[in-house]
Amino acid sequence: MRRRKFIRNITLGSLSAGALTTGYAYKLEPFWLEFVHRSMPVANLPESLIGKMVMQISDIHVGNRFDYRYIIDSFQNAQEYDPDFVVYTGDYITYEGEEQFRQLAEVMKFAVKGRFGTVGILGNHDYGKNWSEQHVADTVTQVLSTSGIEVLSNEQQTFNGLNVIGLDDYWGLNFGPSDLMGEIDDQMANLVLCHNPDVCDLHVWNGYRGWILSGHTHGGQCKPPFLPPPLLPVENKQYSSGQIELGDGRTLYINRALGHLWQIRFNVRPEITLFRLESANPG
Repeated sequence: MRRRKFIRNITLGSLSAGALTTGYAYKLEPFWLEFVHRSMPVANLPESLIGKMVMQISDIHVGNRFDYRYIIDSFQNAQEYDPDFVVYTGDYITYEGEEQFRQLAEVMKFAVKGRFGTVGILGNHDYGKNWSEQHVADTVTQVLSTSGIEVLSNEQQTFNGLNVIGLDDYWGLNFGPSDLMGEIDDQMANLVLCHNPDVCDLHVWNGYRGWILSGHTHGGQCKPPFLPPPLLPVENKQYSSGQIELGDGRTLYINRALGHLWQIRFNVRPEITLFRLESANPG
């Protein structure tokens, strides 16, 4: 009898722990936003930009798979930081139909904007089904532009002394970084936005040295303690989340995403990143 009672207690305890973990992963962590603070040393940074803030927001995934009021609330919280620059690194919608355009327009009324510049790039989900629908990308771009976000597609633009280079999505229809990277002036304060970090392993960088801000992976969304996340949508499984020194003068940062494809996260909280600009020049 004692043995049966022991086994029953162990079973009930395991079921309770499992229910608590499931509830946490479904109800709490997907909406437990973390503001991550990092320093960003940039070569040739104008003295006037030292100490200024670059805010990165990535992968908001507006759609029907979770309550996107959470994104609006997160934007409103982020606005309190009064960022100098805001960069959006792709995947604004989880596309199922034209309803997502209306939803995105509703959310982007609350978009966080920088005092000096607000810029974005597209991600694979912004190209619709199978990443192959140009009209979806065009409409997303129009919504973003109307909301005050300058969308760069294999283009560069300088905002108050910070030169932002925006690559179109690796899996989308307009990926073409080679010509653009050949035009970069290495005497400027440069920053690259690139949704999919796998692009870092392609031979397209033309000697670029500096920061690359990416998203796409969501950090895997679920990560066992002390183990790498089992599911990552990249070929290079080292590209999970956080800051990675690529060893050739490039520094990659992968944002864990504000939104999610499915309403579940474990040990991978959603993120907005706050970078403090510093001079990387010697002396």
